[in-house]
Amino acid sequence: MSGMEQGSGEYFVRIGVGSPPRSQFMVIDSGSDIVWVQCQPCNQCYKQSDPVFNPADSASFTGVSCSSAVCDRLENAGCHAGRCRYEVSYGDGSYTKGTLALETLTVGRTTVRNLAIGCGHRNQGMFVGAAGLLGLGGGSLSFVGQLGGQTGGAFNYCLVSRGTGASGSLEFGRGALPVGAAWVPLVRNPRATSFYYVGLSGLGVGGMRVPISEDIFRLNQLGYGGVVMDTGTAVTRLPTVAYEAFRDSLVSIFDTCYNLFGFVSVRVPTVSFYFSGGPILTLPANNFLIPVDDAGTFCFAFAPSPSGLSIIGNIQQEGIQISFDGANGFVGFGPNVC
Repeated sequence: MSGMEQGSGEYFVRIGVGSPPRSQFMVIDSGSDIVWVQCQPCNQCYKQSDPVFNPADSASFTGVSCSSAVCDRLENAGCHAGRCRYEVSYGDGSYTKGTLALETLTVGRTTVRNLAIGCGHRNQGMFVGAAGLLGLGGGSLSFVGQLGGQTGGAFNYCLVSRGTGASGSLEFGRGALPVGAAWVPLVRNPRATSFYYVGLSGLGVGGMRVPISEDIFRLNQLGYGGVVMDTGTAVTRLPTVAYEAFRDSLVSIFDTCYNLFGFVSVRVPTVSFYFSGGPILTLPANNFLIPVDDAGTFCFAFAPSPSGLSIIGNIQQEGIQISFDGANGFVGFGPNVC
């Protein structure tokens, strides 16, 4: 479901944490690995809509020692009083810090035991309303990484359009992969294993290709640049050169906001992503023109990236069935709409 009602640009999923399961909203994030929730005692917590998880109330909560193998898999593990400590910071300056634990999660009707999760005692950032984050990235500690053989690194989701009040879907396992999708190869970056990179060869406006060099989107040998698919980012980011050419092709639509108040209908050109290997993903207007107030102001849901990294965000993914086949290295678009 969209986190809009909680004041968030993220998408949430309802997950039971612990035994007995306590229902919590968690952010669906395909751009990071660690699964975590805010935990009592909370030294520093942002506001969430469910009561903060208390490990003392869960029969299945087990702390992880510093010497355990799972602690070794953390990128910047620490040790405090014999317990494995984790900390993760995100691109927007948000962070979570706390201890690692093994816990039971209930997803739909499925119970997953002994999952390594972060118990966050110091958390800050853009997670408003959610209790934590469900990392679905490509690394070994993500939710799909830990399920491993059970899912084959496969999952699919449908993010419903914001403000509809409807709920989308999130499914795991090879059986969830649809027939008839347009498949695009994933690109591996050994320096950033949690990111799902795709080869983007160009952008189009109204069926015409924007004159941007394919090199702008390429992942280089040092692991810089490239294009990442990320449900945890709302607005798509493009390198400044590409962003400006793209924006200018849209007749300087937005730096870019328009007042469309009083218009019954507005003709807007489509926007297309051209992927290396053939498929073209063409987006309807509501995947790139978003209302920002009640007075008819719409803004362009693209922004320049200060680095060379491009991110295809969740606004551009709305309404499209998206599947990841992590084991075979593909992402699929369609065939269904949400």
